[in-house]
Amino acid sequence: MIGALLFVSFVVLMLAGVPIGVALGLGGVLAIGLANLDTAHFGLLAVPQNFYASLTKYPLLALPMFVLVGSIFDRSGVAQRLVNFAVAIIGRGPGMLPVVAIMVAMFLGGISGSGPANAAAVGGVMIAAMARAGYPAAFSASVIGAAAATDILIPPSIALIVYSVLVPGASVPALFAAGMVPGILAGLALILPTIWLSRRHGLGQGEASQERPPFWASMREAFWGLLAPFLILGGMRMGWFTPTEAAAVAVAYGLFVGMLVHRTIKIADLFPIFKEAAEISAVILLIIGLASIFAYSVNTLSIIDPITQAILQTGLGSTGALLLLVALLLVVGMFLDGVSIFLIFVPLVMPLMRAYQWDPVWFGILLTMMVAVGQFTPPMAVNLMVSCKMAGVSMEQTFPWVWWLVLAMMISMLAVLFFPPLALWLPQYLGY
Repeated sequence: MIGALLFVSFVVLMLAGVPIGVALGLGGVLAIGLANLDTAHFGLLAVPQNFYASLTKYPLLALPMFVLVGSIFDRSGVAQRLVNFAVAIIGRGPGMLPVVAIMVAMFLGGISGSGPANAAAVGGVMIAAMARAGYPAAFSASVIGAAAATDILIPPSIALIVYSVLVPGASVPALFAAGMVPGILAGLALILPTIWLSRRHGLGQGEASQERPPFWASMREAFWGLLAPFLILGGMRMGWFTPTEAAAVAVAYGLFVGMLVHRTIKIADLFPIFKEAAEISAVILLIIGLASIFAYSVNTLSIIDPITQAILQTGLGSTGALLLLVALLLVVGMFLDGVSIFLIFVPLVMPLMRAYQWDPVWFGILLTMMVAVGQFTPPMAVNLMVSCKMAGVSMEQTFPWVWWLVLAMMISMLAVLFFPPLALWLPQYLGY
């Protein structure tokens, strides 16, 4: 009874407009109070203790730093230089600018780790360029919202850092390595329908008339941006610094590039940059702390075990349970952000993970791909919200375009589901 009340109160509060993190925390506190837990479980004292304990995990130190990296590179001018270099490589023609947008978003994914920040950085450059080439604003918003979703797969990834904190046996380096191939696969999957849609509907006819940037000059301009992922990921691989330290190195590097190389960031710009990153980080960490109260109440009230046993007794098997979970999380992903999904559902599915002996690293990548699809699936797609706002269109106008991209990303996700080595071979090769 109390278990049902826990979930009902959370849903009611969320539908009433209460922020998701607060709804999670209040639901957990209500359940703990009603259960009148004995002193062995600390009663209501468990609320502040779990809130504090959830935020004192070492990997979470990287989270605000990578958020700050996204804010810095958003203002550093790196995105525009990467776009020019990508156009110099790919050339002009119908369907090529959307490919450039996807490739640049994937590359920026190796710098920041935040989907909405990626959508803002790429959208700020590409939406106007695609409009000049004759692409409808709704199509441009769909492509950029979908492309930015690869950001949480390609390391460094804020979502994978959160997952590593929740799941024993899934280290940050292993998850970062495991996300590389699925992230590239997802990007390639998005490229195919964008080219097909562009040519089928005659989009981008004005693109061929635009000048192609010179290769060597654009490469020199993009050099410092191209170097960033190799510094961050290569430094971790070489053992120069941990993932948490890599986040601090990335901040220093971004400030160096923005203030001294490109000189697009002034001293006066630092306060709004730090303020924006602090606000975003505070929201994420507050959700993590409040969700820990919800997770504690779920575990203490033994709500998970009956659900797990019910699924095991249905005879669905490992594949059937996975497909059921995929269907559920794809729907949930339309309404909740990625961090909230991880914090709510990972504790619920961990017993299934142990029962079916799913590899925690592979399952983390699969779950992240589900979240990535949700980031640009209407009606509550965070990446698509950002790109639609920048393009000046409503989300409803993207419907004819975005569903093709959702389908493509889902196909890449199913490939990882049915062929786990796509995610696991790289971390195994690197010895993680």
